[in-house]
Amino acid sequence: MSRPLDLHPDRLLPADPATRSLARELYQSVARLPIVSPHGHTDPSWFAGNAPFGNATQLLLVPDHYVFRMLYSQGVPMEALGVRNPQVDPREAWRLLAHNYHLFRATPSRMWLDWVFAEAFGIDVQLGADTADHYYDTITEKLATEAFRPRALFDRYGIEVIATTESPLDSLDHHAALKAENARPGGWQGKVVTAYRPDPVIDPEFEGFRENLVRFTEITGEDCLTWSGYLAAHRQRRRFFAQMGATSTDHGHPTPRTADLSRTEAEALFAKVTSGSFTPEEAELFRAQMLTEMAGMSLEDGLVMQIHPGAFRNHNARVFERFRRDKGADVPSRTEYVANLKPLLDKYGNEADLSIILFTLDESTYARELAPLAGHYPCLKLGPAWWFHDSPEGMRRFRRMTTETAGFYNTVGFNDDTRAFLSIPARHDVARRVDCGFLAELVMEHRLEDWEAGEVAQDLAYNLVKKAYKL
Repeated sequence: MSRPLDLHPDRLLPADPATRSLARELYQSVARLPIVSPHGHTDPSWFAGNAPFGNATQLLLVPDHYVFRMLYSQGVPMEALGVRNPQVDPREAWRLLAHNYHLFRATPSRMWLDWVFAEAFGIDVQLGADTADHYYDTITEKLATEAFRPRALFDRYGIEVIATTESPLDSLDHHAALKAENARPGGWQGKVVTAYRPDPVIDPEFEGFRENLVRFTEITGEDCLTWSGYLAAHRQRRRFFAQMGATSTDHGHPTPRTADLSRTEAEALFAKVTSGSFTPEEAELFRAQMLTEMAGMSLEDGLVMQIHPGAFRNHNARVFERFRRDKGADVPSRTEYVANLKPLLDKYGNEADLSIILFTLDESTYARELAPLAGHYPCLKLGPAWWFHDSPEGMRRFRRMTTETAGFYNTVGFNDDTRAFLSIPARHDVARRVDCGFLAELVMEHRLEDWEAGEVAQDLAYNLVKKAYKL
């Protein structure tokens, strides 16, 4: 028997009636602010080509590793969900999701998806085995209309700007097309920018690393098998990315370790990692040196630097072998920042013109390491609760563990970091509700005035992210 899908207007707000009333007022003041999405992994071809998404499975299931990691954990084969399997019947894949939707109870994925179902597609019954085809047909039929093309959805949800993430080896053709579209009289004015993610040519343990350097050489004309040519190639590509709208770089290293080697030492290490004969420690030292090199380049060209460490990526070797990266098999790991960042901070930490945004998957570091670091060094800011902690409880823990030491203004608002396009407004809605609940609690405890809470709510939802990412 189908049950109603009803999004409560006060969801995620505090349970205490007086606190909830204030939180509701704060939320209503920011709910309709434009969305600034400064870091994520949506596909720029969606916006450049503006083609229909296709069907419910292609839009909401196949790109979302939050969804299929849960299903896989319960024995559902990824092939049956359409992951790297274009032969699968998308309706059957959707039925698998619907049949197992109970697995997502009380998870962020459930909140995001229910928001999309109700707010985007107007569905008023819960997803389940008996409503699977109703969902699939309703969503797929609407996706075929002009109102559900990528640009229309971008405009509908008030997205002011969205940043995608590309490798230095990417031609950025889609971004070039979008830039031309923005400049055309009467052209679409949605702002889609890129971000420089150099991991494939920085991490010696990245698959195809040496072949990637050969390609890097071909693209830039610099000899990327020499240290000087390699650094020059990075500077060249960073300039090109900036011309395509980039305001940031992104670094997904296993750890935030940094190093400050002499030129002679760096050249010798580079020769080792490009030879293909190196130890794991030498690979880690090279990544460490490159974080410091990238910080220096950010000081030169003004690109904001994001460091996303602490993920043990591709933990499931069998899944990686069959499905490759980003298939839900990454796991958080312990991460140390104080000692690891010191070489970089000794060199650049006092530069107010440098902006480095730190993220973590290790929540034990919030109060002990990250908040004290960001609360002192001019170049550091704290990124929001990320990935596994991009959840109501994760967001609350972040605010409670960092605010006393770092304040609000050493943080950078919210970013959704998603591949699932329609989860963007859903995720921003969750962040705004949680932040307004936290602020209301501070007011009720007489730790913040109500007018201050109103200003902070605006800053957390909109102002801080624009400033931090130079948008």
